[in-house]
Amino acid sequence: MPLAICWDGDASGFPLAVPPGLALLGVHGQSDREAARLRIRAALTMALAEHFGIDAGRIALHSPQGVAPWAVVALDAGDQRVALSISHDGDISVAAYSFNGAVGIDVMSIVPVPDWESVARDYLGPEAARKLAARPNGERDAAFAHAWSEHEARLKCLGLQLSEWCDERAVALQACRCFALALPEGYMGYVALPAVASV
Repeated sequence: MPLAICWDGDASGFPLAVPPGLALLGVHGQSDREAARLRIRAALTMALAEHFGIDAGRIALHSPQGVAPWAVVALDAGDQRVALSISHDGDISVAAYSFNGAVGIDVMSIVPVPDWESVARDYLGPEAARKLAARPNGERDAAFAHAWSEHEARLKCLGLQLSEWCDERAVALQACRCFALALPEGYMGYVALPAVASV
């Protein structure tokens, strides 16, 4: 069953089926990348402030280039670091935070990818490329979005940059467990957690 996301602050279905220590947030209706970035960061800050029962000013989000983002929550007992992951595509943004270690999240629009064969072979590996090639044309776009989003979520969880496929990377990526996200039609997304995380 896909994991539920708390959209635009509506927690009515939240946290259905979400593993303990994990929260999933989303905002939609914003295709401008910078505006979407600001909105999802505000949603993360408010969600963490609400979780801890503190003022939002005591939450600091950090996202240096090339490093997985995190939050520092200034509690009376001392600072607590919380793992974050954020993804944008089309007019939606999704984010995850975890109290149990690393997390990776990714969302992708289901659209035709003209050079899917070379992209799949170079980045997803030969097995994924073979599986995609076996799909009928009408199913391939969704299958590519599925494979790419899951791959990106695993990379983010492990703190790895996107790079060309190699067998060693395949072994490393198995150190994650992935869960599909419940997303609006036309999107595919996954969240990845370390394999040892309790679910």
